[in-house]
Amino acid sequence: MTGGAGFIGSHIVDRYIDLGHQVVIVDNLVTGYKKFINPQATFYEVDVRNKDQITDIFTREKPEVLNHHAAQMDVRKSVADPVFDADVNIIGLINLMEAGKNAGVKQVIFASSGGAVYGDAEVLPTPETYPTQPASPYGISKLTSEYYLHFYSQAYGIRYVALRYGNVYGPRQNPHGEAGVVAIFTKKLLAGDTPVINGDGLQIRDLVYVGDIVEANVKALVCNKNLKVNIGTGKETNVNEIFAQLVHLTRSSAKETHGVAKKGEQRKSVLDTSLAKKEFGWESATSFSEGLIRTVEYFKNENN
Repeated sequence: MTGGAGFIGSHIVDRYIDLGHQVVIVDNLVTGYKKFINPQATFYEVDVRNKDQITDIFTREKPEVLNHHAAQMDVRKSVADPVFDADVNIIGLINLMEAGKNAGVKQVIFASSGGAVYGDAEVLPTPETYPTQPASPYGISKLTSEYYLHFYSQAYGIRYVALRYGNVYGPRQNPHGEAGVVAIFTKKLLAGDTPVINGDGLQIRDLVYVGDIVEANVKALVCNKNLKVNIGTGKETNVNEIFAQLVHLTRSSAKETHGVAKKGEQRKSVLDTSLAKKEFGWESATSFSEGLIRTVEYFKNENN
């Protein structure tokens, strides 16, 4: 499990261990946290770009499944530094796949992006058949990774499931970065600060709770075919609505404040998730209001 000390990855590790799986975590702790690491997992503090160390780990541990969540995941950072984005997201994946093919990996579960790979789609909710037109280096790197997974499947028989996530939110999300609007807004509002909404705030997002993402990663374990599948809710929420709901839940007196729009940021992203239900019986189970309540409670009670 790469990225197993991070927001999404750590939740997946916990669930896999609860199900009785042996889990090995690879994480460089740049955005992950030691406090999120499940003590029953084997942990290596290693960067996926370190080819020699990655090869050593795969040779020693011989995993059957690679769940790959380690990534440069900030769209704005990818615009500012596309070389770094490609180094982490593309070269990192190739290092893993080269090590994996020699160590007997049978399946890869890959955290892709349902928003970034389609760009600003004209069809909402957007199905997997829609043309991929990423508008950022981050989206390009995720789509490129899917092509590499296809290559390794064709050449070496390694199955893959690329989970094209919507905008994931929930407990453990980093509230200090540039990505993750729910966590950022929640942390600021609880601290008595006023978050700044980029642009007009009418950007449309498909917000999916991290617990539902975890269940998609459980379902993917038993998928016996290659698949690129959207994982979202099919429901749209704009940033102004997110702000308003969080103001209510945090009992803040903050007023809606807008700043300049950010380059590379999508205007609209909503995913058609009917394929996930058809292929492995997954659909989102957590309403946005319930997910926000759980997230706000987490940030109230945790020292982040």
